Amino acid sequence: MGSGGFASPGGSSASPVVIEQKLRAEQIVKSGAGWFLAIAGLSILNSVLTMSGAQFHFIFGLGITEIVDVIGRQSGATGSALGLVVNLFIAGFFLWFWYFGRKGEKWAFLTGMALYVMDGLLLIPFKDVLGVAFHAYALYRIYRGMQGIPVLEEIQRRLAPAGAPIEPS
Repeated sequence: MGSGGFASPGGSSASPVVIEQKLRAEQIVKSGAGWFLAIAGLSILNSVLTMSGAQFHFIFGLGITEIVDVIGRQSGATGSALGLVVNLFIAGFFLWFWYFGRKGEKWAFLTGMALYVMDGLLLIPFKDVLGVAFHAYALYRIYRGMQGIPVLEEIQRRLAPAGAPIEPS
């Protein structure tokens, strides 16, 4: 944000209160999107733990990567390595949602949440109550982040000079 780069439609400079609201809205959006990064990272960490023979995992990851880990482990060392590659690919999608979610792209939140709901449903037959509960909590936090997008867009409209295109953050 350059100094003097923002002006309200009336031509006066933006008030510190509006700029503070913009920063707060950006933080809400980025915080919600950050859950995609945490999910991806912890899923990969769980895969590495499984490959190393650890008898525990974090509830914060993806159910689909746990299934891939089990199948890979039953197939030996090559299967475990291939499972890690598959899990890196899956986690890559969540990194993609994080990247675009931080920019305020609503589609990234909606698509990521839909996939995470489906992932949570995979845990039900395994009676993974903690995993399902965590999925629900993470979905709530992601949704709260998505709720900041319209607020951020409105503030950006108020800060932009009349007729100027709105640049994403």
